[in-house]
Amino acid sequence: MKTTILGGGESGVGAALLAKKWGHHVFVSDRGSIAEKYKEELNKNAIPYEEGGHDLTKILTADEIIKSPGIPDAAPPVQAALAKGIPVISEIEFANRYTDATVIAITGSNGKTTTTKLTFHLLETAGFDVALGGNVGYSFARLVADAPKAYYVLEISSFQLDNIQMFRPYISMILNITPDHLDRYDYQLEKYAAAKFRIFENQQAADIFLYNADNEIITNYIKSIQLAPKGVAISENSITGDFVIVNDTRFDLSRTQLRGRHNFMNALFAIHAAKALSANDEAIQRGLETFVSVPHRMEVVANINSVEYINDSKATNVDAVFYALEAMTRPTVWIVGGQDKGNDYAPLLPFVQEKVRAIICMGVDNSKIIRAFAECGKPMIETRSAAQAVKTASEQAHPGDVVLLSPACASFDLFKNYEDRGEQFKTAVQAH
Repeated sequence: MKTTILGGGESGVGAALLAKKWGHHVFVSDRGSIAEKYKEELNKNAIPYEEGGHDLTKILTADEIIKSPGIPDAAPPVQAALAKGIPVISEIEFANRYTDATVIAITGSNGKTTTTKLTFHLLETAGFDVALGGNVGYSFARLVADAPKAYYVLEISSFQLDNIQMFRPYISMILNITPDHLDRYDYQLEKYAAAKFRIFENQQAADIFLYNADNEIITNYIKSIQLAPKGVAISENSITGDFVIVNDTRFDLSRTQLRGRHNFMNALFAIHAAKALSANDEAIQRGLETFVSVPHRMEVVANINSVEYINDSKATNVDAVFYALEAMTRPTVWIVGGQDKGNDYAPLLPFVQEKVRAIICMGVDNSKIIRAFAECGKPMIETRSAAQAVKTASEQAHPGDVVLLSPACASFDLFKNYEDRGEQFKTAVQAH
């Protein structure tokens, strides 16, 4: 079978390695440049590839095309393949064909990485033969190719779900749905939500679907369909102080790194999944207490001159920033900005009015942010780098304040990705 992989990143190379392992004739094509570490892997495994452009004459000889999630369906090679009748699938769809392991798949607008890593950690602590991957860490295909496990905990994006056919997790989760990536979905929330809902479309009565019962978009959709898997509603009603209650068992979060009601909700999802797989309560509590928080998500960087600096670079949409500002208990100098994704900043206005001392804009084009918060009457200063933003924020902050990097935007205007943005912020803070 001739298989073409579009995209030479982690997802594409993982799919190429799995396809090669199963005897496919593989070709990898990337419009941009392929990272050196991935080229070394492709060369080592004698997998032909091209970079710097797509050769349609080669691509369209495939029996099937595996598309990396970053490539939209509107991309010319995808459209050309579909016009010719060549199936185009996602990497998670491809990997799913070659494993009969139990899959726990997690999606949502916010909290995916924390919940995925926490679920994995709880299961690993309880002694499960489990791997972590998907949209965090290694690709699903690479995991299946390299080191098959009995369980896979996968972070799944809407982009990855766009091109599934038979992908069927045993446990699926939708943590929340709020406006995000609308630039990819014609600025229509309904299209973005529909992609998220695909996570349970192939599940059956024996499977489990965990969903946020406090999220109106999710609950309205569920009311409108006949849900095949067993639906389990997760709600903030199960949070009491520093405890969360799952199936009449109280779990203490006071001795964990999890802070804020949004992280307590993430814990509820992870605990429900672990208990559904028969992990014991003692191991779950131990896992909660030994879990290390995700970098770039409400990560305390330093306390300098009685000012606390927090890296929340992973907050790339308004809803994530909502939870970050909600958790602030001290006056806050807020660093915001980047590549706008069709954001509506209105939900943040009350928090900005109440808690924010000054707004530091960090982006190429900050005009939308400036317009959105002009009515708050807060100082607003434009910057063009992490170092400049940190310097300016420190000048605005008073002893006892917090400097919070929580951008609400993608990072690609000034940085490689949100990790790069967070690392540059941390470096600037430490150098300050």
